Amino acid sequence: MDQQKLQALVEEISSSCFNKPFTHKAVFNNRLRSTGGRYMLSSHDIEINPKQLIEHGEEELKGIIKHELCHYHLHLEGKGYRHRDKDFRHLLAEVGAPRFCTPIQAAKAMKTIHLYTCNSCLQRYERKRRMDTRKYVCGKCGGPIRHMI
Repeated sequence: MDQQKLQALVEEISSSCFNKPFTHKAVFNNRLRSTGGRYMLSSHDIEINPKQLIEHGEEELKGIIKHELCHYHLHLEGKGYRHRDKDFRHLLAEVGAPRFCTPIQAAKAMKTIHLYTCNSCLQRYERKRRMDTRKYVCGKCGGPIRHMI
């Protein structure tokens, strides 16, 4: 599916499920990792994760589009468009949109572990997030730390 087909699909779902037009842009965004899509508050555009279409098919994609269109239409109407708002939950149930999308397998497998060792005492540290070794020292001996993996 390309950008034009996605735009047409979003416009069709908006008119058939919400009885309102979608007048902004809908695009695929390859940089989205853990989310199925997002509604941009400033530009009113919708970005969709193309990996959802590849892994879970068109029905999952339609559910994500309905979810993002709930954000879109409620925000433009000045109602509660956030996940915790009553208006949003009511509209989700009304159009049959999922509250959360199915997780992507590739996003689950991408958890990287960074390994650090102390140059002096060889103490090992494992971290999920990378750290600046110039700012931190070993907690055991105070020696310099270096990044291994």
